Amino acid sequence: MAISDKKRLFLLDGTAIAYRSYFAFIRTPLRNSKGINTSGAFGFSNTLLKILRDENPEYIACIFDTSAPTFRHKQYKEYKATREKMPDELLSQLPTIRQIVEAFGIPVIEKEGFEADDIMATLAKKAEAQGFEVFLVTMDKDMAQMVSDQVRIYSLSRGGSGSEIEIFGPEEIKNKWGVSPKQILDLFALMGDSSDNIPGIPGIGPKTAQELIHQFGSLENLYSKVEEIPRESLKEKIRINRESAFLSRELVALRTDVPLPISISELSKKPMDTGKIIQLFQELEFNRFLQELPSFVTETPGSRRNDRIVQSEEELKELTQTLSSLPMFAIDLETTSLSFLSAEIVGFSFSWKEGEAVYIPVLLPETHFSDDLFSTPKGTRLELVLHYLKPILENPRIRKCGQNIKYDLLVLRQHGVELQGIDFDTMIAAYVLNPGARHFNLDALALEYLNFQKIPTKSLIGSGSKQRSMAEVELEKIAEYACEDAETVYRLRAVLEPKLKETGMESLFREIEMPLVKVLAKMEENGVYLDTSLFSKLSKEMEKELDQLRKEIYALAGEEFNINSTQELGKILFEKLKIHELVGWKKPKKTKTGYATDVSVLESLSVHPLPKKLLDYRQLAKLKSTYVDALPELIHPKTGRLHASFNQTVAATGRLSSSNPNLQNIPIRTELGKEIRKAFIPEKEGWVILSADYNQIELRLMAHLAQDQTLIESYHRGEDVHLRTACEVFGIAPEQVTDELRRQAKTINFGIMYGMGPYGLAQRLGISQEEAQRFITAYFARYPKVNEYIFNTIAFAHKHGYVTTLFGRKRFIPELRSENRTLREFGERMAINTPIQGTAADLIKIAMIRISDAIEKSGLESKMILQIHDELVFEVPKREVKMLSEIVKKEMEEVIALSVPIKVDIGVGANWCEAHE
Repeated sequence: MAISDKKRLFLLDGTAIAYRSYFAFIRTPLRNSKGINTSGAFGFSNTLLKILRDENPEYIACIFDTSAPTFRHKQYKEYKATREKMPDELLSQLPTIRQIVEAFGIPVIEKEGFEADDIMATLAKKAEAQGFEVFLVTMDKDMAQMVSDQVRIYSLSRGGSGSEIEIFGPEEIKNKWGVSPKQILDLFALMGDSSDNIPGIPGIGPKTAQELIHQFGSLENLYSKVEEIPRESLKEKIRINRESAFLSRELVALRTDVPLPISISELSKKPMDTGKIIQLFQELEFNRFLQELPSFVTETPGSRRNDRIVQSEEELKELTQTLSSLPMFAIDLETTSLSFLSAEIVGFSFSWKEGEAVYIPVLLPETHFSDDLFSTPKGTRLELVLHYLKPILENPRIRKCGQNIKYDLLVLRQHGVELQGIDFDTMIAAYVLNPGARHFNLDALALEYLNFQKIPTKSLIGSGSKQRSMAEVELEKIAEYACEDAETVYRLRAVLEPKLKETGMESLFREIEMPLVKVLAKMEENGVYLDTSLFSKLSKEMEKELDQLRKEIYALAGEEFNINSTQELGKILFEKLKIHELVGWKKPKKTKTGYATDVSVLESLSVHPLPKKLLDYRQLAKLKSTYVDALPELIHPKTGRLHASFNQTVAATGRLSSSNPNLQNIPIRTELGKEIRKAFIPEKEGWVILSADYNQIELRLMAHLAQDQTLIESYHRGEDVHLRTACEVFGIAPEQVTDELRRQAKTINFGIMYGMGPYGLAQRLGISQEEAQRFITAYFARYPKVNEYIFNTIAFAHKHGYVTTLFGRKRFIPELRSENRTLREFGERMAINTPIQGTAADLIKIAMIRISDAIEKSGLESKMILQIHDELVFEVPKREVKMLSEIVKKEMEEVIALSVPIKVDIGVGANWCEAHE
C-alpha cells in the first residue's frame, strides 16, 4: 500500500479479527502440544504481524467488545438474539490475544455499553478531523458508513488470516454495495442484517434495496414518496414496516460520540516488550512467528560495536596483558564440532566492556594474512595462542562468564587448559529466572533481554548437505560473529545478574547451579563403558523375538502387512477385524492421516490378542533401535566410552536431563531394561559399579511439606509406607494386604502427589471413577494434612503465579491464569508436584557437588558417571568401595534436615543392573 504524507492511524476490530481467525480453522483447529486450541490467537497474531510488518503504523489501537449489554440491546431486545454464544475455546483465547496486543506496544480500548464498532467510529471521526488518514481493520460491513476520502476500510479476507488485504475507499464501497458511503445506513435499514438480527423490511433484499435508494435517494424521501412505487406488494411491505425500517437504521448507525478517556495523540505505538512476546509465542508454540520476530527489532548492535582481530603475536601479548588486569571478562570459543571430544578450536573471542570485543583466530581458510601470528604453522598456532592465554584462563581470581560455558570448559580441557574462575553462565541464569521458557540459546536471550537479533549461525555455515565448518568461514565474518557472541554474553550478564538478586534466586544460582557445571563436565568427560558383546548378543535375541512376534501378529491379522504403517494397521484393526466393536465403540478414533493406533488406543482394545501383541512388538522394537543397536554406535573412538550430555536447562522442575543419548528413559523394572543395564560395566579389571538411590524421596518430601504426622511417624518407624497406605485406605490389617492392594496403594500415593484426580487414578488402576473417588476421599480422611498441603499450594500458586522448592527455586505457571479449565487444572497439578519434584532435584544436585568435592579432596580414583532420576552411578575400584559408600551415603542423606529421615540405598555389582538391585 502506498504511504501518504499524512499521519496514519490503524484501528483494529480485535474481537472480530479473533472471531474470524478462530472459524477460519474450524475444520482443522490449531492446537499446541497440550491440546489447547490456539486458532484464534494464531490468526490474530498473523494479521497483527502482517500489519506491523507491511504498514509500520505510527498510530494504532486495538478495540474489543465487552460482555456487557450495549445501548442497542436496551433499544431493541432482539438485537443479536439469534447469534450463537462465542465458543468457550475462543473465549479462553481472548485474554492471551489482549496480552499479545499490549506486548507489541499497542493501546487496547474497550467501553461497556458500546460495541467496538462505535469506538472505532468515534476515533475515526476525531482522527479525520485532525488530518489523519484512518484505516479501519475490520470485516464488518457496517463500517462502510464511515468511509470517506480520509477514512478507509482495511479489509481482511480469508477468515481474517491476514493473507489478503483489500482497501475500500468511497469508490470501492459504491462498487460493492451500489450506493455511496453516506447512503449505506439507508440501504441496510431496508435490507436488514440477519447476523445481528436487525429486521429491516421483510422481503427486501440487497438488489431491491439498491434500486429503491437509487430511485429515492434516502429513507425519508422513500417514505414521503412511497405512493410512487408501482408494485403494490412492495409498496405495502414498505408502508407497514415503516417503524421497523427506521429502527433498523438507528441500530445500524454507529455512534461517533462515545466518551473515551484517550486522545488520538495517545494512540502512538509504544516500544514492544520483546521478552513478553517471546514468552507468549513460546507458550502458544507459534514457532513461525518467533522466527519472524527479529524483523520487528530495530537495534543493530554490530554498527555500534568496536570489534578487533588479533593479527600478530605482539597484539596477542598486548591482549593478554589487558585480560590479566581485568576482574572479569566474557569468553566464547568457536569450534568445528558440537562434540567436545572432536572439536578443534577455530578461535577465541573476549569482551570486557559494552560495545567492545576482540577475536583471536586459530584455524583459518587457506587465504589469510601474512603477519607473524598467521605465518605460524597450522599445528603450532594454537600452541602459541594457548601459551599466552593459559595462565589467564587458569587464574581463578579472574572471573569468566560465558554461554553454556560447560562446553568451553570441556573443549579447553581437551587442549590441556583447566578453565578456572567460572563465575557466570547466561544460559543457566536465564533458566533459573524462568525455567518454563522454551529456548535458552544466545539468539533467543539476545532477542528477549537485549532486544536485538544476533547473526544466525546458519548464515555463516549453512545447513544440511551444504553446511561447512566454522574453520572455512571467512575471517571477517567469523570475527564479527564471534565478537558479537562474547559482547552479547557480557551485556546479558549485566541484565541477568541484577534480576537474580531482585527475584531472590542468586543463592540458588551461585550455590547450586554454577558449582554443578564442573561436576557435570567431569561426568560427561568420564563417560560410561559398555559391554558391546552383550549388546550384540542382545540385539540378535531381540531380533529373533521380533520375528516371532511378527509371525504371531500376521496370524492374528490373517495376512501379512507393514506393522510399522499406521494406515495399514488401522485398516486391519478397524475395517477387517472391526476390533473396536468388541469394546463397544460405534466408530474407531481417527487422526488427520487415518485411524488412531497409538498406545492408549491399543491398550483400550486389548480384549483382543492382536493389540496386545502389537504393544509388545512396539516396545521391543523401540528398545532395540533406541538403546541396544544405537548405544554401541555412539561410543567415541578416541576414548572407547559413551559420553552423554547432562543438561541443566531443559526440565522446568529443576531436574537434570540427558541427551546424545537420553539415558533417563531406560526402563527400570522390565526384564529388557535390566538386560540393557547389564551392559553398563566398569572398564578396568578390579573395578565395580556402585549405585546410590534415594529411597522414596518424593514421598518423604511430601510428608515433610505437608507435615502429616501419620506419614512422618511411618517413616520414623521404618514402615512400608505403601503397605500403611493400603491399610489406611482400604481399612484392613497389614496381613490382609495383598500384592495387588499394595500396588494400588502405591499408585494412590504417587497419584495424589502428582495431583491426579479421580479420572486419572481410575485410568491407572483400571477401576471406575466412582471407586477412584472413594479411594481419594479415604486417603485424605487418613492423611488430612496432605489434603491441606495441596489446597494451600494451589491457593499460593493462584495468588502469586508460581511455586517454590525448599531451596527457593521458582517455577512460574502461566497455565493457572488460563480461561481454559483443562489448562488451568493442568497448571494446578504442576503446582502440587513441582515443590516436591523440584526439591528432590535440588537435593541430588547439592549431593553431587559435595560428593565430587569429597572425591577430589580424598584423592579417590572413583568416577561419578551417571545421574538418573534419584540415582547416582559410580565406577569404583574395589579398594575404594567402602570409603566411597560412606562418602556418598553421608552427603546424600545429610543435604538437608527434614521431618522424616532421608534414606539412600547403596548397591555394588559387576554392572549397573546388579548394583541397582
